[in-house]
Amino acid sequence: MSTTVTRNPNSSTKKSKPAASPFRSSVILDEVGLPKDPDNLYTQTVDVMLHAAELLEVPRYVQLIMAQPKNEIMVHFPVKMDNGQYELFKGYRVQHNNALGPYKGGLRFHPDVHLDDVKSLALLMTMKCALTRLPFGGGKGGVKCDPRKLSSGELMRVTRRFAAAISHAIGPDYDIPAPDVGTNAQVMAWFADTYESLSDSNRNSWDALRVVTGKPVEIGGSLGREKATGQGVVDVLVELLPSIGIDIKGMKFSVIGYGNVGSWTARILAKLGAKLVAVMDHTGGIRNDAGLDTELLAEHVAKAGGVAGYGKGGKAAKNGATAVSAEEFYKTPVDVLVPAALEQMIKAEQAKYVNCKVIAEGANAPTTPAGDRVLNDRGIEVVPAILANSGGVTVSYFEWVQNKTCTSWDIEEVDRKLNQHMVSAARRTLLARQKYACDMRTAAYIAALEQIGKVYAVRGIFP
Repeated sequence: MSTTVTRNPNSSTKKSKPAASPFRSSVILDEVGLPKDPDNLYTQTVDVMLHAAELLEVPRYVQLIMAQPKNEIMVHFPVKMDNGQYELFKGYRVQHNNALGPYKGGLRFHPDVHLDDVKSLALLMTMKCALTRLPFGGGKGGVKCDPRKLSSGELMRVTRRFAAAISHAIGPDYDIPAPDVGTNAQVMAWFADTYESLSDSNRNSWDALRVVTGKPVEIGGSLGREKATGQGVVDVLVELLPSIGIDIKGMKFSVIGYGNVGSWTARILAKLGAKLVAVMDHTGGIRNDAGLDTELLAEHVAKAGGVAGYGKGGKAAKNGATAVSAEEFYKTPVDVLVPAALEQMIKAEQAKYVNCKVIAEGANAPTTPAGDRVLNDRGIEVVPAILANSGGVTVSYFEWVQNKTCTSWDIEEVDRKLNQHMVSAARRTLLARQKYACDMRTAAYIAALEQIGKVYAVRGIFP
């Protein structure tokens, strides 16, 4: 299928109305009691969703349901540290919506984990699953901690205590967590083992391990899960960029964050002939217009904890890299910028600096509404997170299916099925964009809400 991307076409069956305030859906926001703080991530996320719902003419009762999570769980639990002292940790699990299927979403271990952020990520997960047509609803969780400052033993005890604290609220057919920022396959293994030990699963302990995805392959994890989010970003770009006039082979790109998502996106794009010229993370920024070696950079980050210092010695020295400021990073001329770190990285100020044709959101909600408006005014395409970032949950679904059916797929089958889901989601987004004459972010929400609206129309509301 060949689809041409057209920015804000004039012909349309529906037109969006100009906003009279920073929030386009103030009536619903007031009714569900959300704050009007323009910097509140959850309010921002809900506003985008409600704007799309209004364009689609989703019934008001569905808008109300979608504007707040179904369940918000907050726990506090003590953990014995290596020095013998106890520390109290705060954890969250937000279950946004399960109209399409069991709750699904990652667990984040980070110092800046807050309830509203977790709520936003849960809503985004609902949208991702609906857009990619997965039989899951949205959930998200996390623990307020810095995993970099925890020993392996402390990290294990934090994970197990958190799993115990929320074990009553999750389950392999009810709510299935997965890795996110600050967590990995090892954390999922500890989490699953703890749940299995506490649940009534003595007759089928293996089935209890389905409670999480992103597990090590040895205990039922799927091949391809580690690279899934990055692979999904690339699959979407391969589908969309030709119609925007960008050839993957030879294109220049930059990345914010070189963790799991950023590094895999860069490595896969490099194999397709693209050139990584700049990277920025929490340790600093680096640039080389001739191209950075994506594999050597991944090795460096694994050892050093960040991109700073890359190219100053060893195998990477011949490639070289110049340290750059954040402003210099954003001003680096590229075809595609992939923000793959945390939320709200590209505000209005950064959006003014950006020197690219396309932003592909590898992270969740990396662009603020103010930044979005600047990018739109400048004619920069934004491929939204609920499309670009949905590869991870898609392969998590594949893992869940393999566990449930006691089968194992090879990497070729995983990649093929992932590509099918990502390409279909991209095409749904483009069709919605053309029909409703809107930006790509709103179009992706519309394509997701179409599915959710159909489900509620059939199921109705009890009683």
